[in-house]
Amino acid sequence: MQNGAAGVLIEAEGDENQLYQFIAELQENPPPLASIQSFSLAEIPLQNSGLFTIQESKSGIAPLPPDSDVCPECLGELLDPADRRYLYPFINCTNCGPRYSIITATPYDRPNTTMAQFPLCPECEQEYRDPKNRRFHAQPVACPVCGPHLSLLGADGRAIACDPMAEAVRQLKSGAIVAVKGVGGYHLAVDPCNAAAVAMLRERKKRDEKPFALMVETIEKARGLVQLNRSEELLLQSREKPIILLRRTENSPVCPDVAPANDYLGVMLPSAPLHYLLLKDTFQALVMTSANISDEPIIYRDEDAAHGLAGIADFILLHNRDIHTPCDDSVIRVFRTHPLLMRRSRGYVPRSVAIPDVSGSVLALGAELKSTVCLAQGGQAFLSRHIGDLKSAATLDAFAKTIDALQQITGIKAGIIAHDLHPDYHSTLFAAKFPDAAKIAVQHHHAHMASCMAENCLEGELIGVIFDGAGLGSDGTIWGGEFLTGGYGGFERAGHLLPMTLPGGDAAAREPYRVAISMLYRIFGSELFATEMDLFAGLTAVERSLFIKMLEKGINSPVTSSAGRLFDGVAALLGLRSKMSYEGQAAIELEGIAEKGRAGKPYPCKLLTEDTGTVLDWRPAIEALLLDVRLGVSRSDIAATFHHSLAVAATHLCSAIRRQSGLDRVVLSGGVFQNRILAEEMVTLLEKNDFRVYTHRLVPPNDGGLALGQAVIAGRSFKCV
Repeated sequence: MQNGAAGVLIEAEGDENQLYQFIAELQENPPPLASIQSFSLAEIPLQNSGLFTIQESKSGIAPLPPDSDVCPECLGELLDPADRRYLYPFINCTNCGPRYSIITATPYDRPNTTMAQFPLCPECEQEYRDPKNRRFHAQPVACPVCGPHLSLLGADGRAIACDPMAEAVRQLKSGAIVAVKGVGGYHLAVDPCNAAAVAMLRERKKRDEKPFALMVETIEKARGLVQLNRSEELLLQSREKPIILLRRTENSPVCPDVAPANDYLGVMLPSAPLHYLLLKDTFQALVMTSANISDEPIIYRDEDAAHGLAGIADFILLHNRDIHTPCDDSVIRVFRTHPLLMRRSRGYVPRSVAIPDVSGSVLALGAELKSTVCLAQGGQAFLSRHIGDLKSAATLDAFAKTIDALQQITGIKAGIIAHDLHPDYHSTLFAAKFPDAAKIAVQHHHAHMASCMAENCLEGELIGVIFDGAGLGSDGTIWGGEFLTGGYGGFERAGHLLPMTLPGGDAAAREPYRVAISMLYRIFGSELFATEMDLFAGLTAVERSLFIKMLEKGINSPVTSSAGRLFDGVAALLGLRSKMSYEGQAAIELEGIAEKGRAGKPYPCKLLTEDTGTVLDWRPAIEALLLDVRLGVSRSDIAATFHHSLAVAATHLCSAIRRQSGLDRVVLSGGVFQNRILAEEMVTLLEKNDFRVYTHRLVPPNDGGLALGQAVIAGRSFKCV
């Protein structure tokens, strides 16, 4: 047996019946961490070896294993007092344990991991060499005699003489904040039922309202906090152990400040033995949020934890197994019984995505927010871990290191660099660091469309409905509510949402009341302040006059067709949110109240024919919405009707495009399609109108999946050069 660029090569000999039984067993019951994408057979001359050997791995673009949760067998041993690895927080075997986060080079063998510093003791060596043992060639194998161990540090960075696990639990129960080193980086942990501890964490982490994730010991304990359907249970218990967004129960003991103004909690099960030990018979749940200051990369080095978490964590529970590659937790919500990835990272990365063949080797640099990069060659694409928003020097440094690491472990040296059309994105500017490579700028929404096409292995031309916050359009304006036609080779803008201006530019993306004022200006013009609304409370006469001048003359007021801003504006009109403390907050809260409402007759929208394509005019819908507000209709019902109305209008526009183009396939992409209500209604209505609809399942619809689309477009464009 041998690992290689094509996967695993197995040479087996025996009588015919035995071989066919072996093949059937391998296909029907593969090893727990195996993913069989293709299977081929060939006859070779008989060797008469009679031995089982694993040969040295071949270099090349070999499948790379993601980190995996503890398997049932190891979990049983972990909690068995008679086992030599009883309560050992680094137990693992061939079927589980850290992989991607500890790999330093390829091929994946122990000397090329951070476990190289831990020589095997005789007992572990025997297990490692025994083909009949579950730990045969398990590269991270270890035990208390020869492997890593835990330590507990105080806030001053000094080690405390104690049982690290027991003392960490005691401190958490007393309300302390404990930084915990996991598989892909550090988490900050507190008791979520302790309101004072949660408030202290928010204050120290400088995270005003963005929800914290929770970790629970078992699926049974999860049911005490959140509502679960069968699909959500399966995903929660999957080997990737992602965070799943779940509706909280009415009597959930978790304090409201864990997820303010949000009916959903992000919940995950333990992803490492250490987590099981931390939670066993101790807490209903623990807050487990990434250990960083807001908008900075996750901390994963011990020296950075001691320095960077000073003033945040009261204690640090760490170990001496180094993390080579950091990896945030993956985040999922269920969409029509299927997973919708909102952040693709631990457990999924660096698993490749099968794509239509591309020419050459492509590195795609993604966008500015929710940054990921992608390497593509042939029919494989390797998306990086979630890096974050490229706002700081630390994140840009992580961006550069991620690119280097991904090229190293895949063996792909990029000859083509794909980047966003926006010239000022940090990711675009980074392309200059590859002077010898061909550069291809890819329009933002075309990349979104191609991303959904690629993961569904679609060819040809189709309709792309791309709803997101912002992306530079080919006409120099800000797009975000787009109806495109085309394929990998190019696109046309067949339609879009009615544009509005954003008074204050970037400030409008943080302050939805500005968007609402712009929407009202599109309807009422300079008379928008004639009718007093709660939205205008606190605005002086001077400020109102200034807004009118900005909108009339376009002063610091860029034009946008953004669907994301449309949702923000409606949230402000309904009095939900005038300013946001994190991206998407207004739209999330609008969706939250819509789930409690009942949609009425769709608000009217118009389809206008203009030079830029068919325009979906939302002004009649907003006028009808404002009438419902004045009539005292519940905000929940209004929000539900708005979602339904936009889905109906978008379906009508797709039908108009089909009449002109003959295209009947539709892909849905962009961050707005993380909204479950809108996405499900759009799919349902499009399918009822005989469209074939494709959505994301393998990569996020937001900018975290953008690099995949860039890579395929660039790979196909290069082929035509």
